[in-house]
Formats: sequence, structure tokens, C-alpha cells
Amino acid sequence: MVFRGNVPLQQLRDEVDRLFTNVLTHPTVTGAARLVAGRGFPAVNVWENTENLFVETEVPGLKAEDLDITVVGEELTIKGQRPEELQGDPAFHRRERGVGSFTRVVRLTSEVDADKVQASLNDGVLLLTLPKAEAAKPRKIQVKTE
Repeated sequence: MVFRGNVPLQQLRDEVDRLFTNVLTHPTVTGAARLVAGRGFPAVNVWENTENLFVETEVPGLKAEDLDITVVGEELTIKGQRPEELQGDPAFHRRERGVGSFTRVVRLTSEVDADKVQASLNDGVLLLTLPKAEAAKPRKIQVKTE
């Protein structure tokens, strides 16, 4: 990891969090999936609006039944299993697509309503819509005059 110039403290914190998340969660990654584990596998995009958090990740070749998604407090866990589809004992010249199990933990920016989380898998892209808990939503405060 190389930082040049002025790096916002939040970006540095995010990179350190990502590094430790990878170290702590990737011992369960098996086989060639370890090759991509240092980057955070699967890679995720996280964004929000006033009502929801969104998490998007690429999981090509996986079906809905290959994924296990849980939310506890402000932590999202995505677990999956990419089966080995090759028969016999092939001699690989290059192997960058991982197989086996993986776990990715994402720290959310606010608590969500776990009962209303929605997940969709379309063309290998998993999109999670996580409605914010009422306590986490912004509220407009009326200012009174006397």
C-alpha cells in the first residue's frame, strides 16, 4: 500500500480496516482463492442515500444457494462457496479464479433494519439493499421562535 501526498485520515483508516479484515477473514479461503484474498475477495462497493445502504459485489459463477448473507448490528457478512468444476488432476499454467469457500465482512456506517434487507443476484452481481434503522435516519429538527 503506497500513499502519496496528503491522504485523508478516513481513507487511511478504511485501508487499515480492509487490511485487517482480509487478514482476519481470509484464513477460511481455500485453494487459489488465496491469490486474490489480499485485495479483499469479493471486492465490494458500498454507498448510501438517506433511506438505505447499498452493497454491491461481483460473484461470477455463483448461484443464490451458494451464498450465505447475514447482518448483525453494523456488520454485514457475505460467505460463499465456489465449487471446483474440473475433473481429474489438471496441470494449471495459470490459476487466478479462486475456488472454495470465502468470507467477507463489511463494517456498515450505520445500523440497518435486518428484517427488511433485500438481496438480488443478476448476471453474477450481488446487490444488497439495507434499509437504515429508524434511529440512523436523519431527522429534520423544527426550530421554534419565541
